[in-house]
Amino acid sequence: MRYILLLALITQIALSCNSPKKEKTPEEIEKAKQDSIENVRREQEEAEKKRPRTAADIKLKKELKYDKYTLEDKYPYNDTFRVFQWEKIKEKLAYIENFQREHNQYGLVSNYKNKHGEAPTVTNFKRNAYKRVSDTLGTERYQSAPLYKVGETKLPTIYGRDGSLVKMLSSDTLKMVKVKGLTNFDGEWDIPKRYVKSLGDTLSFKHIVVVDVTNQNICALDHVDDTWYIRSMNKATTGKHNPPYAMETPVGMFLVQEQKAKMFYYKDGTTSIEGFAPWASRFTNGAYIHGVPVNNPKGQIIETSWSLGTVPRSHMCVRNASSHSKFIYDWVKPFTSLVIVID
Repeated sequence: MRYILLLALITQIALSCNSPKKEKTPEEIEKAKQDSIENVRREQEEAEKKRPRTAADIKLKKELKYDKYTLEDKYPYNDTFRVFQWEKIKEKLAYIENFQREHNQYGLVSNYKNKHGEAPTVTNFKRNAYKRVSDTLGTERYQSAPLYKVGETKLPTIYGRDGSLVKMLSSDTLKMVKVKGLTNFDGEWDIPKRYVKSLGDTLSFKHIVVVDVTNQNICALDHVDDTWYIRSMNKATTGKHNPPYAMETPVGMFLVQEQKAKMFYYKDGTTSIEGFAPWASRFTNGAYIHGVPVNNPKGQIIETSWSLGTVPRSHMCVRNASSHSKFIYDWVKPFTSLVIVID
């Protein structure tokens, strides 16, 4: 029986080989060619969509929405020049575009004024110039959240700064939530649930404020279609390292968390209100983007100051012209806008 089946198969193959092949018409040849080209185009499009964005992919276009005190890309300062570091800014924008292409359940590390409890001491800690406990990366315990190696709950390894964005890898109903750092720290960590606020999976970060602590300037950008539009370019004055009270503005990427039309502040070392700063948007710890400080709780708003754009002199905050801080105040929205601090 097997020999009969084998003979039939050989006969079928022979007949098939001997039968004349049907030639394709010119129309069929052209269609096959176009189909092949279309398939290649689709494959290229899919590969392009998956390719990580780089600074070279970022399109910047200047269309100001706030046009007072506008600086040039390069401008004189004393006997030298200062600049807007567009290439560095493009790198940050590319990073934001890349993590937004993933499916993220976003979370926010939050512990302003230790409102969720003081974080435990990390395994290897040191005291900084302010005599405060900090981790090996320099992040202070005060106003931060403890980050534990996954599966370990005895002592935290590092601190997560207030205002940092994370990807949530487990439910926030658990005592310890597993997260992946998106800004300010890398890797996967466990964090007690009281220190992380779930933000959902539908956020789109299109409004970005960039503060440059080296050049003492600030710019606002928003994302429309495939282009980042520059909406303002202004002077700023950032935080000064000056223990025990004044602190530098921390470099990193933070989520805008709250806003105050008037942010009242204490006189150093007291609980007496010394004055206020107008149109304040808080992004990490006690750091706000705000207008010119008024050293009188009942005083009038001051529009600008000679000190803007000179050298760091604030207590961590970012000062700018009061009308510009009002522009930022109206333009950004808490929990959907990012502040990037570069050096």
